[in-house]
Amino acid sequence: MDSKRQLQLGELIKRNFAPIFQEQGPYIYGTAFVTVTGVKITPDMAQAKVYLSIFNAGDKELVLQKVIKHTHVLKQALVVRIKNQMRRVPQIFFYFDETIDEMYKVDAMFKNLKTMYPPSVQEEE
Repeated sequence: MDSKRQLQLGELIKRNFAPIFQEQGPYIYGTAFVTVTGVKITPDMAQAKVYLSIFNAGDKELVLQKVIKHTHVLKQALVVRIKNQMRRVPQIFFYFDETIDEMYKVDAMFKNLKTMYPPSVQEEE
């Protein structure tokens, strides 16, 4: 269970990373669309796990590796934006959030089931 402060800092980091990815993204990973879906802060406020959703990219793993490679640049941009709200910015770790991809897979399975087993039309009496 995350504390109130952990949730506040997670939301602060999440909201401030969005414009950073819009500004820095084309220089780091090209035309892919990267969004921050969630941030989890450790209880000691020393580490932050940032979960990313990646769209419009052929190789999502390559985009994630480029983001990880440029973590220091992204963290510096974050520090500039939130230096007045936090005393110490946590160490940043990026992870791929597969929730949306899983949602699309489940949706495709349901559509496939509908085509394989169409609903039977019952005769009205």
